Amino acid sequence: MQTFNLTATGHNLNYLPQYIAQRHGFFQKEGLEVITTIPTPWDGVLDALAADEAHMALGGIWVPSMYRERVQNYTVFAQIANRCPLALLKHGPAEGFKLTDVAGKTVLMKSGGGASVGLFFKMLLRENKIDARGVDYIQDLDGVMLGDLFQGGMGDYFVTDNLSARAMVEKNPNVSIAMEMVTQGDVPWSVYYRETATTTPDVLDKQRRFCVALAKGIEFCNTTDPASYAEELAELFPNVPVAASIAVVNQFRSNAMWTSPVIPLEGYDRWQLGLRDARLVSEPIPYTTLVNSGPAIEAVEAAKVSVGKEAPASDGPVQAMPKAVSTAA
Repeated sequence: MQTFNLTATGHNLNYLPQYIAQRHGFFQKEGLEVITTIPTPWDGVLDALAADEAHMALGGIWVPSMYRERVQNYTVFAQIANRCPLALLKHGPAEGFKLTDVAGKTVLMKSGGGASVGLFFKMLLRENKIDARGVDYIQDLDGVMLGDLFQGGMGDYFVTDNLSARAMVEKNPNVSIAMEMVTQGDVPWSVYYRETATTTPDVLDKQRRFCVALAKGIEFCNTTDPASYAEELAELFPNVPVAASIAVVNQFRSNAMWTSPVIPLEGYDRWQLGLRDARLVSEPIPYTTLVNSGPAIEAVEAAKVSVGKEAPASDGPVQAMPKAVSTAA
């Protein structure tokens, strides 16, 4: 059994296939003992990679994108979440809500786990021809604090993770979910990556086996009624009603949250445009510059799980990525 250390930016329901793969022995069947740590603050994942304390990091693809050729080069090798797991809450009933209603209003957005919340929501506004600069944002506070303040009357809308939104609505009849963003198209929301220069053939083999198990976890989540493993959901997310967890899993299942470890090109390109418009990258980074899809493609074939939407083909057998020189910002 080989140890494969993972450092993750949080503990989230959109990571469910990984938790299932862990709990159901899928990683062990591939000869891997996956050990996960969650640093505080979240950007400690980069320190763990640099110190060789972790073999891979799990988080938003915006991090390796904005770091590339500025601080450190990272290579992304797989995804777990294919869509945005956020929800938009409002005061009062949600009937008749339109995204254009947000214009000129105040939106609270949690930011403790990084920039993804604001990046996606503002991209969504731009895609719908809504001036994101015409909205007021409060986003430099803890998510729990913002949730309490929103329920107390601060702001007009609140963007938070889907599971927290469902739990809040179950407890508070004065707020409602105006939009669940899992319905708003593909983006590689949560991905696995490591430093490009330290990616060896041995690491690539571990990545492939990791992706085999992850693909099986994805298949399990997509084909299994979450009510049948409610006890596991309660153990994984003890601070929310299990009914809310089940509802969110079913929402994710029906809206392509979990498709494949292979990152689809269309969603990747969309997110890169969003990062460019947010000024995190000067120009969209080509898929094959940032992503080595070889381990995931080989794993999907081995696991006999559909890859979903087409991604750029691997250039033959999995190869070690070329070494890259990091530059200080």
